[in-house]
Amino acid sequence: MALHFELVTPAKLVRSEDVHMVVVPGTEGEFGVLEGHAPFMSTVADGALHVYKTENGAPEEIRISGGFAEVGDAGLTVLAEHVEG
Repeated sequence: MALHFELVTPAKLVRSEDVHMVVVPGTEGEFGVLEGHAPFMSTVADGALHVYKTENGAPEEIRISGGFAEVGDAGLTVLAEHVEG
C-alpha cells in the first residue's frame, strides 16, 4: 500500500511519487497522512514536510512556506507558496 504524494508550487510540480507517509506542518499542528486517510483540507505553516518513502525508513525533510494541503481519493497534494532547494 502506498500514498500518492504531490508537492506543487505556483511555478511547477516539485514532486509526484508514491510514499509510505507524509507529516505536514499544519497551522493547527503537525498531521500525518497514510494511504486511506479520510478526506481532509488544512492550511500549511512554514516548516518541514517529512516524507517517509518506506515504513521503517528515515524521513526526508523538505522545507516549505505556507500554502494548503488536501487529502482526497487521489492521495495528498500540498500546494506550497515556496519550496526550499
